[in-house]
Amino acid sequence: MEQEIFEIISHGGDARGFAYDALKAAREKEIQKAVELLKRAQDELDLAHNTQTKLIQAELNGEDLKMSLLMVHAQDQLMTAIAEKNLIEQMVEMLKIIHNK
Repeated sequence: MEQEIFEIISHGGDARGFAYDALKAAREKEIQKAVELLKRAQDELDLAHNTQTKLIQAELNGEDLKMSLLMVHAQDQLMTAIAEKNLIEQMVEMLKIIHNK
């Protein structure tokens, strides 16, 4: 289970990095690059979510998964990455409008 927890943390962190790189690209008027980076961020979130789902299914199937501070941290990292990516998507959309004026 520890390996899966680290996968969630790793993919969530990579997603955040791609999202912030997308925001930087959009500020620099590189909108297509921003869109591609947001896609990469979503791909990383999908990987993290898939791992999370495996853990949830294991627990539902009767496996005793002990809640640890590391697991709480992984969940926090994932939810934060999702929220930040969603907000950055909206910011990129606003920058598209601003740059086209």
